[in-house]
Amino acid sequence: MKTSPAALAAALAVTALLAGCSSTPFGAPVASAVAAPAAMSAPAHAGGYLAVEQVQALAGSVPAPFADGSAEQAADRALSDRYRAYEGGDRWLLATGHAELSPRLAAQHFDCALNVRFAAAPTPRLTALFDKVLKDANGAAETAKARAFRPRPVGVDATRTACTVVSAAGRASASYPSGSATVGVAYGEAVAALDPDHAAAAREIGHQIAVSRVVCGMHYPADAAAGEVLGRAVFAQIAATPGFQADLEAARAELAAVRATGLTNPGCAAERAALALPLP
Repeated sequence: MKTSPAALAAALAVTALLAGCSSTPFGAPVASAVAAPAAMSAPAHAGGYLAVEQVQALAGSVPAPFADGSAEQAADRALSDRYRAYEGGDRWLLATGHAELSPRLAAQHFDCALNVRFAAAPTPRLTALFDKVLKDANGAAETAKARAFRPRPVGVDATRTACTVVSAAGRASASYPSGSATVGVAYGEAVAALDPDHAAAAREIGHQIAVSRVVCGMHYPADAAAGEVLGRAVFAQIAATPGFQADLEAARAELAAVRATGLTNPGCAAERAALALPLP
């Protein structure tokens, strides 16, 4: 796909949006044609809303990835290849922005969904909330990845272009389930709870963050889909914790202050145009 005249606007939108910055449970590891990194192991988990045992149980609920040589794997790879058509285009540039999921900046992905500009006022309590959600969601995804290795699209095909700079170790790392999809969807659920009047729009952005990982060539469609399911499951348990409910109230006060500035993100028109593009 050639970059359209709107691509420049989308590139600027990325800057504006960031404001300067599967059915069988996991058991034995599934064999893969690409060897798993030797140091692959489940990460330690601390600092989120959930207990280690909850995170481990959530990771264990993730279905195993498609078996090597299966028809399902072949179809998933074929669908992934169709996303190459978006390289360099408007949706690709938006996916580049979506790769930034640090708690300090990630709220700004939801500017347009909430019709605000999060950079307009300090939001330390929302950042702290996102930090805990990130630890739980990413902890669950990384624990699941350690149970069965599936290589990334950019690991299977060294010539495939990723939408962000990726090291050799990054290309060789595990793809299933998508950690970014898990985190993005969990963020979307948290923002939906933060602003119920814009819940559907917030959840859609969480979904689009997951789609962006497929656009980027960093994950197969099934990896992103599994991450979305896991992200919703993680958040369902987070939402039941007293700590989250207390942080949510504090974050709502910050959102009110952000909204009181009257500022909105100038990149929203470009975001809408990029998201309107049909996908495979």
